[in-house]
Amino acid sequence: MRLLSLLAAFSSLLSLSVAQKTHKYHTLVELSSSGKGPKGTIVLTDNNYNDLTNAPRNYSAVVLFTAMDQRFGCTLCRDFQPEFDLIGSSWNKQHPNQDGLFFGVLDFSNGKQTFQRLQMSTAPIMMLFPATTTGSPADHVPLRYDFNPNDVNAAESVARWVSSHTKHNVTINRPFNYAKFFTMVIGIIGTATMSKLAYPYLAPALYSRNLWAALSLVAVLLFTSGHMFNHIRKVPYVVQGRNGGVSYIAGGFSNQFGLETQIIAVVYAVLAFSSIALCLKMPRIESAGNQKIAVMAWNLVLLVMFSFLMSVFKMKNSGYPFFLPPLIA
Repeated sequence: MRLLSLLAAFSSLLSLSVAQKTHKYHTLVELSSSGKGPKGTIVLTDNNYNDLTNAPRNYSAVVLFTAMDQRFGCTLCRDFQPEFDLIGSSWNKQHPNQDGLFFGVLDFSNGKQTFQRLQMSTAPIMMLFPATTTGSPADHVPLRYDFNPNDVNAAESVARWVSSHTKHNVTINRPFNYAKFFTMVIGIIGTATMSKLAYPYLAPALYSRNLWAALSLVAVLLFTSGHMFNHIRKVPYVVQGRNGGVSYIAGGFSNQFGLETQIIAVVYAVLAFSSIALCLKMPRIESAGNQKIAVMAWNLVLLVMFSFLMSVFKMKNSGYPFFLPPLIA
């Protein structure tokens, strides 16, 4: 009889525990489908946060800790919130009963005590609380998501992260962006219309050899002078020298300054223009005397500018054996 009494008591406790878990799960399902927040997302507060995250859990929960109030200035919070809502709505659409995975949002304005208790001083923070039905204690430790502010498809990234740490396969149903589509169509039509109307006026310039030659020359000077290096390395414009002055030229081949690039571009431009003038302009001068003076002048410009270029190269590589007289340096 005593054994039967113990079995009956144990069965009652087990039934009560199962009933409590079932009631808790149904309550969370109702919160996910309620109109207090986006479909599939539970709006958490200090009161119901523990109901979702406390063990034991026969489900997994993804909680976003955020601060949407404008006074906090959390741009990433506001940018990521629609992506998180999309994850919750996509999961709810495919799994109306949530099927063991819940998504919740705890805003600082609704959960100040929870933020303080968890010692959270930044936002957003997203944590995954795995189900506690497994035997390993390590599987019960919440996982923290590493945000990438430059991720344009944040919902898909989070879905892959959740899928990799749970038994659930989360897929995103991103709605068609009609506004973006119509904006693109209107933009294409407007551009085509403006191009057709402006073509008679732009055609002479578009077919101008001098214009394309000038643009090509500018592009060549821009890139051969090291503009892309400056853009990639974020080099300083100038630096302070050892004697308190300003250094315009950086020593060595692996360094350069922004002003140095502009100086070299100007030198290249003068050298290029001098060569063009000698080849194209000088033969058109009818007077032999004027032609001789012009040729000598442009040759002098070539010599002076190339001498300066060699001096700069000597600063970059002191072991270079060749040189010209430093006419300007």
